[in-house]
Amino acid sequence: MTIIKKILILPLLLLSLFTTLGQKNFFSDKAATKETVLLYQNLKRSAQSGFLFGHQDDLAYGIHWKYQKDSSDVKSITGDYPGLFGWDLSGLESDHDKDIDRNPFSLVKKWVEWAYEQGGVNTFSWHCPSPLGNGKTAWDTTQGTVESILPGGINHALYQTWLDKVATFLNSLKGSQGEAIPILYRPFHELTGNWFWWCANTCSAEDFKKLWRYQIHYLRDVKHVHNILVVYNPSDNFKDENGYLERYPGDDVVDVLSLDSYQSKDAATSDVFEKNLDYCLSVIEKIADEKGKPFALAETGYERVPYATWWTDKLMKGISHHKIAYMLVWRNAGQIGTPEHPHIHYYVPFNGDISGDDFIKFYNLKSTLFLKDAAKEKLYN
Repeated sequence: MTIIKKILILPLLLLSLFTTLGQKNFFSDKAATKETVLLYQNLKRSAQSGFLFGHQDDLAYGIHWKYQKDSSDVKSITGDYPGLFGWDLSGLESDHDKDIDRNPFSLVKKWVEWAYEQGGVNTFSWHCPSPLGNGKTAWDTTQGTVESILPGGINHALYQTWLDKVATFLNSLKGSQGEAIPILYRPFHELTGNWFWWCANTCSAEDFKKLWRYQIHYLRDVKHVHNILVVYNPSDNFKDENGYLERYPGDDVVDVLSLDSYQSKDAATSDVFEKNLDYCLSVIEKIADEKGKPFALAETGYERVPYATWWTDKLMKGISHHKIAYMLVWRNAGQIGTPEHPHIHYYVPFNGDISGDDFIKFYNLKSTLFLKDAAKEKLYN
């Protein structure tokens, strides 16, 4: 090869290398910790062969037990823990010592650290109460709530103090070597629904984007939280790409695309859930491929799972054609007996339950990654 040809080819090789690196490392926080970057990259890699299975509050409580060492409803039926552990930040903003599900934050911190040391992944949502006060919860839908906490709004200073407390907690999550534990952070979840104060029926798309961008800017640039992968999380009620992206705040403040989708109709007589899930994931997958980001099913489930083969039939029919990075089913609130939950409220079966055998089959699929599989993936290396 002549010297002239070498000179001409070298820039092309460098351009190709930089392009490849750019695609591989396309995450939104340029100051992210090493472990957070590695988790992002490895979630994209591991999604090519399987997805992490997650469960909300898995280590905290379950069917007829609470705060017992080494306990897990997932483990009780499979012999293994989930690969993904879901938690909630609600309560920190109000100086409570427990979260919205009455889990002491001191214990949540220990569970997060344990899951990380075992090679698992942690994700947090935030059922943030309404900043309008007077006992209004996340489920309040008063118009103008979002506008009130934007810069210049009457509740902006209050909201800043809430972010300060959340940032302090996230920055306190440390591994054994003092490193910040990476977190999948899912703010303003189910934003296209109509049941939270940040949902589509309570604020304009423009104000929602402003709020999202302000929060992530404040956490990163002011409070120096650099261990979060930010998850964009609409409900499953969008019709196409434009609908999914209507409130999308920008690639520079989002790392993971996702949706929430629950089985609501009778699984024995309806195929609406799996067909809609398959379609929605197709829409998200196309967008994720174009943006170079991983995508996921951030919440799903069928309350009490009253269908014997829901896991391998209904759920897998909805997701098996898509390279999702992870999925999470909701909690097993077996201790609750309130008027709101007169019966045991659970999304993972127990031994002898109608879908128990099928859940074991689901566990044994090559594509489902529980904690032992997650550890083998070495997601932080």
